[in-house]
Amino acid sequence: MNVRDEDHIELRVETLLADPEYQDNPLRFALDELYAEFRGLLRQIDRITRISDRYQSVSIAEKLSVTDRYHKQLRQLEKIARISDRYQSMMRDLNEALKEASTRDALTGIGNRRMLMERVKIEVGRAERMERPMTLALLDVDRFKAVNDAHGHEAGDKALIEIARAIESGIRDYDICGRWGGEEFMVIMPEIGATEAAAVVERVRNAIAGLNLVAGDISLELSASFGIAERRNGESVSDTIKRADAALFDAKRGGRNRYEVAP
Repeated sequence: MNVRDEDHIELRVETLLADPEYQDNPLRFALDELYAEFRGLLRQIDRITRISDRYQSVSIAEKLSVTDRYHKQLRQLEKIARISDRYQSMMRDLNEALKEASTRDALTGIGNRRMLMERVKIEVGRAERMERPMTLALLDVDRFKAVNDAHGHEAGDKALIEIARAIESGIRDYDICGRWGGEEFMVIMPEIGATEAAAVVERVRNAIAGLNLVAGDISLELSASFGIAERRNGESVSDTIKRADAALFDAKRGGRNRYEVAP
C-alpha cells in the first residue's frame, strides 16, 4: 500500500466519522476507537524513528558495523510495517461494514431509502445507455396505523418484517426492493415495462395478502396498495417516483389492496 492509498483511506474514515448521519451507528464508535489507535501508532512510529536516529549515533560511537545497524533497523521497520498493515486492514473492514450498515434498514434487513436512491440512479443510467425499459413500484401497507393502535408497535414491526420477506419472495432475482420509509416500500424492476411489472406486483400483492400473522390470539389480515410507473425517456428519477406515488394514491382511493399504473 502506498502513501496515496493510506491518505485516501484516512480521508474516507475522517469523512465518515464527521458525517452526522452516522453519529448513532454502533459501528461508528468502533471505527472511531480503531482510528484513534491507528493515529497513536503513527505517533509511536515517529518516536521510534527518532530513537533509531539517536541509536545510529550511538552505534557509530560504539563502532558497530554498518551491516549490523542495517539489519537491526530493518527488522524494526518490518515489525512496524506488519502492525501498520493489520491496522489498515481492520480500518478497511470497519469502513465497509459501516457502509453496509448505512444502506440497510435496521428493522427488516432489506435496503433502505439511501440504497434505493443509489440503485435507482444506477438503473436509470443503464436504461438510458441501453435504451431499455425500467419500472418502479411503490407500495404502502393498508391501514397500518390501525394495526399499531390495536395490537402495539411490536406487532406492527413484525408485520413489516414479514411484508419485506413477502416482497422478496414475489419479485424477480434481479429486481431490487427496499423500505422507502415507515410502512412504504419500493421495488425497482429493470428491463421490463409497466405491463410485465404489473404481473410482478400482483405476485407480491398476493404474497402479502396470504401472510398468516398472529398478534396474541388474533390473526391479522394484511394487504397493500401499489403504484406502478414505467420510466419515460429523458424523465428524471424524481419525476418517475412522483408518478408512482400518484398511482399509489389512486390505488388507495380506489379501495386498497390493488394496484394502479401511472399514465
